[in-house]
Amino acid sequence: MELDTTTTSLPVYEALASSVRLNILQLLSRRQMNVRELAEALGLSSAIMTMHVKKLEKARLITTRMAPGNGGVQKICTLSAEKIEITIPASPGPHRQFHKTEVSVGHYTDFELGPSCGIATLEHTIGEYNEPRYFWYPERVQAKMLWFSSGYIEYKVPNFLLGSQIPEELEITFELSTVLPFQPDTDSAGVVFSFNGTRLGEWSGQKYQGPGRGLYTPAWWTDPASQCGLLKTLRINPNGTFMDAKKISGVTIADLPIRDKQWTFRMAVPGQSSSHTGIALFGRGFGNHQQDLLFQLYYSEQKA
Repeated sequence: MELDTTTTSLPVYEALASSVRLNILQLLSRRQMNVRELAEALGLSSAIMTMHVKKLEKARLITTRMAPGNGGVQKICTLSAEKIEITIPASPGPHRQFHKTEVSVGHYTDFELGPSCGIATLEHTIGEYNEPRYFWYPERVQAKMLWFSSGYIEYKVPNFLLGSQIPEELEITFELSTVLPFQPDTDSAGVVFSFNGTRLGEWSGQKYQGPGRGLYTPAWWTDPASQCGLLKTLRINPNGTFMDAKKISGVTIADLPIRDKQWTFRMAVPGQSSSHTGIALFGRGFGNHQQDLLFQLYYSEQKA
């Protein structure tokens, strides 16, 4: 589970801010337990334990299911999180110059993908679900959310770097989920990123997307499995390629054709035959972050 310092992650922090709930996680790390067993182990009433279990379940730290028990139905609790990473925003440090380009989710220039897949504007879905042909429908330029279970999608970006400017770091930021619409049990996908034909590396996504509705998701989009994603930043600098703070490859900015007049950025889910894995991409008006794909190239001026 990956968290950040936005309000999206707040339910997890609230769930962990209790010695009782921490003890519940310790107990569930050994075996599954029902609410009554947890209450007896910690000397609490079943009503109080139910409240604590609901908070842990809302934070997606545990999952619950109903099962037959002695004298009725019991709620079985299972630990669902193994590890938590918290990404703290980096210090802005000294002012850096950069070229910035934002590309709409629907302004892709090529794709090759398979179902499960779909595409949506702020008003409605485009065409039918699981039919890749609709990804070429003219209205797709208005799309602010799309998903697919296998294949790739590409975006072309203009490069405004001048000859006197020395590239230092490229940042590519987007809101991404590995939970597909209408499939809450989607397996976590491995996403491969490429830049102008150079493989940047692979990132294995996580399934936690935050509870409740996306802050900006239109009211007509009601699927609870795909309300929002996590804001991810791909960084390529002299030290390698990083997804947030985690290094995913040794590819440096010097390895890229960064001075090409046009960039091609590809996101791919390779080698998947199942429709139960993939990615969903969110833009302005969907999810928890008011942006599309954001490209920022930091540079310094060459001394005369």
